[in-house]
Amino acid sequence: MDIITTDMAAEPLGHYSQAIVHNGLVYVSGQLPIDVADPSRFLETVEEQALQTLKNVQSVLEASNSDKSLVLKSTVYISDISIWAQVNSVYAEFFGDHRPARSAVPTKNLPKGFLVEIDVIAAQR
Repeated sequence: MDIITTDMAAEPLGHYSQAIVHNGLVYVSGQLPIDVADPSRFLETVEEQALQTLKNVQSVLEASNSDKSLVLKSTVYISDISIWAQVNSVYAEFFGDHRPARSAVPTKNLPKGFLVEIDVIAAQR
């Protein structure tokens, strides 16, 4: 089992790793819309938050010898089901023709008032 860390994605907000690799699978912890270039900047729109979250997922995947084309399953946590269409649009553009298995979980009170959090399981290259 390998613990993955990268400075290309936001540091964890709690006692967990950015990802764990085990037996050729990458388990990426929930990523938030934190821009490592300016961590204090709060992205205002749902679309900005969804895209930044996915960029953070991609950065962790790259540090794990994987990429978005190898994502097997994702879980998308959203602060309100009413924003699902916007999140889904950004998600679809990000993944393109690749369609990993996915769950969408409406939940209240994501960390720091964020609107989106995403975790994934992916294969390694």
